[in-house]
Amino acid sequence: MSNSSKDIDYVLRTVEERDVRFVRLWFTDVLGNLKSFAISPEDLEEAFEEGIGFDGSSVNGFSSVVESDMLAFPDASTFQFLPWRPAANAVTRIFCDICTPDRQPFEGDPRHCLMRVFRLASDRGFVPNVGPELEYFYSESSKSPVPLDDAGYFDLAPTNSSRNLRRDTVLSLERLSIPVEYSFHAMGPSQQGISLRYAEAVSAADNIMTTRFAVKQIAQNNGFYASFMPKPIPGRPGSGMFLQESLFDGEGENVFWGAEGGHHLSDVACHYIAGLVRYAPEYMLLTNPTVNSYKRLVPDGEAPTFATWGRRNRNALVRIPMHKPGKHQSTRVELRVPDPSANPYHAIAATVMAGLKGIEEGLPLPPEYTSDLGTSELELESAGFERLPRDLGEAIEAFRSSELMREVLGDHTFEFLVEEKSREWLSYNSTVTDWEVRSYYGGY
Repeated sequence: MSNSSKDIDYVLRTVEERDVRFVRLWFTDVLGNLKSFAISPEDLEEAFEEGIGFDGSSVNGFSSVVESDMLAFPDASTFQFLPWRPAANAVTRIFCDICTPDRQPFEGDPRHCLMRVFRLASDRGFVPNVGPELEYFYSESSKSPVPLDDAGYFDLAPTNSSRNLRRDTVLSLERLSIPVEYSFHAMGPSQQGISLRYAEAVSAADNIMTTRFAVKQIAQNNGFYASFMPKPIPGRPGSGMFLQESLFDGEGENVFWGAEGGHHLSDVACHYIAGLVRYAPEYMLLTNPTVNSYKRLVPDGEAPTFATWGRRNRNALVRIPMHKPGKHQSTRVELRVPDPSANPYHAIAATVMAGLKGIEEGLPLPPEYTSDLGTSELELESAGFERLPRDLGEAIEAFRSSELMREVLGDHTFEFLVEEKSREWLSYNSTVTDWEVRSYYGGY
């Protein structure tokens, strides 16, 4: 609710001058689902001043029926036109901060959770920046993952039907003021990748939410379907949501840069990496929140299975991208474990907090994971690396005992996620799969 009068005046003037008919108020539930309701332009000024009331008891993880009243306060800095809607009777969107009736930030609002971590970093002299890269699949419908093509990594083919969808998506994102660094065909059939330019942490999470919606909307407008399911096709690569993270100081200098040493990382960066590695099992329920998430995190799956870091090593939990001479401002670390089913506000909040905790505790950088240490689980365990959770159940247990994650989320959200994800894990374990029927039915 830190709207400036300048931002509010701009929004109100633009709405009046550009024939805006609908203003969609966007926010996110605890599980990372985008929620929205529309108001008329006439109600927008009141929304900035007093908020718009709604029933929070119907939103996952928000509140009980007896404490259901919530207020949505639009953040004027996030105002944008939806480019896939006509210019006449235009439709705009604006992200909201959720508050209680007494105008206090609601603890269960994921955006507020990330803002708290952002302010904590700011109090310590840091500005967290995040550059996300999202992978996803196109298919003909939502019923089954039937790919549109058989192309591979960076392929360019005249018959690549996904290319036009990517083009339209990138153009739409740019109209939404979300700069795209590059887009490409990823490794799997009909699998795509979009890399967004880095932004301050809260804006980066807003951009992820907008990108997921835009990808799906553009696909639907063209008669196709887009899925961010982490592992939709057996035997094929899964989809990640790689987070390029860095810390800047108040003068705009990258504090991860270190002139000394082969990896050009400062002491601050090394402690940050150590925090990401140390607390990975505890935050993975937030970065990898579904049963399906762990079908991607398997040996030889080009995704991390151990808490490791390495230079240019894409099997490491934390990868250090190649340093380009003269580009010290781009020094960053890439967290490779998250997937696009995650709530980006929680995933970024948890991982930035883990890095800050590493700095606070002065955690030493563990040994680097290099190829000469081997790739098998036995070799990695022998080298002293910690195995990451293998399934949702292990992730829940690591999360449940984490004081750091409770601190990040607050009691309300923490308890809800433990209960909700435990229910999901129990449901999965009690479901008889096709694989079980094929493997066992005829033999017993």
